[in-house]
Amino acid sequence: MISTTRRLFKPVDIAPLVVFRILFGFLLFAETFGAILTGWVQRNLVKPSFTFSHIGFEWLQPFPGMGMYFYFGLMAVLGICIMVGFRYRFSLGLFTLLWAGAYLMQKESYNNHYYLLLLVCLIMLLLPANGYASVDTRRNPHIKRLSMPYWCSLLMIVQISIVYFFATVSKFYPGWINGDFIRIVLSGKTHYPIVGQFFDKHWFHLFISWTGIFFDGSIVLLLLFRRTRTIALILSLIFHLFNSMVLQIGIFPFFALSFVLFFYPSDVIRKRFFPKKLPIISDTPDYFGKDLLKWIVLPYVLIQLLLPIRHWFIKGDVLWTEEGHRLSWRMMLRQRNGFAQFEVVDVKTGQTHIYPLSKLDQKQVDFATSKPDGIWQMCQRIKSEYNQKGKDVKIFVKARVSINSGPYLEFIDPKIDMAQASWNYFGHADWILLYDDQGKRISR
Repeated sequence: MISTTRRLFKPVDIAPLVVFRILFGFLLFAETFGAILTGWVQRNLVKPSFTFSHIGFEWLQPFPGMGMYFYFGLMAVLGICIMVGFRYRFSLGLFTLLWAGAYLMQKESYNNHYYLLLLVCLIMLLLPANGYASVDTRRNPHIKRLSMPYWCSLLMIVQISIVYFFATVSKFYPGWINGDFIRIVLSGKTHYPIVGQFFDKHWFHLFISWTGIFFDGSIVLLLLFRRTRTIALILSLIFHLFNSMVLQIGIFPFFALSFVLFFYPSDVIRKRFFPKKLPIISDTPDYFGKDLLKWIVLPYVLIQLLLPIRHWFIKGDVLWTEEGHRLSWRMMLRQRNGFAQFEVVDVKTGQTHIYPLSKLDQKQVDFATSKPDGIWQMCQRIKSEYNQKGKDVKIFVKARVSINSGPYLEFIDPKIDMAQASWNYFGHADWILLYDDQGKRISR
């Protein structure tokens, strides 16, 4: 126990954390300002009349008019402040709050790296990332630090290891192993130079599928050992640059690459990026954050280990039900397609009609007809709309869903009044129909 404690609080050079802060701040700026420039804000937060917020946060809706442009513009400015270390805690704290709001505000464009950004913001709030090469240290030299306890680097390694581990485990299902999903992803992209000619070849789909498993499953181990670290860095560059070019997933490939900093010896990072910085000369344990480690960091890591396995304890296949899918690092695994009819029955008169989805844009229609939470939330919106008119209604849904271009199967029990159905946060919702491996309905 004593040796473990000494190891956790062993002083190491602060350089990796400082370089990461600079890169992280720039990526936050690029993500938020880029969301404005590319039209993402306009398409997802300005144009729609409402958004599907995370369940429990339906009250959280985009600001009207130009509000969301200013919202993301402020986050872009805060990203620059984080990068240069100007009022670091305030800037990062406010950014984290604003990013959490943007994250919870809409699910139609859900992306795992939005969640990872939020987690890393929370982690970085705990770490002394402004202790060197920052505006804050120029304004207040007393906060300057040459070192940090080793647990600061270890926490970042653990976080990215969790991401890669569960990303690997989730890929062991037929649709990934046989290349079906990769085939769908690469469909229509044969125009890419050099590699594009292979995008419609089955052997290439299998190559990419198994390469993805190998990379996610081995990259952390390869980075941990000195002899394989440079090879791992080269593999990371190839893998993430390919993903950036073909999948066009924003800053995530570069964000993932930035974690490599914590796998190299801190003195190596110091010599590469801060050659004039004085090395640390003391082996005296640095007990910065001792209480944080015990009461916040360790529970945080435990939660991160539990969230991705919760779907194993929920009835049904998560690939079909989506229950326990989010916050589990199940990244780029499936394509869901669906269609649904929302039959509204006036309880008093018995009149029935199909609710039109004309108020929704195409992305919202896709979400509200193929995802269980989207279908449930759509039903609650319909119910609320009629209740405001003084009408009590029943809602029955006829929905069919296809996974990875497979057969369309009935998804929602058409006999259940979805206006009265509840959302199950921790288990299986009985209004989602289940099937066995042969596609036969499983009776409840």
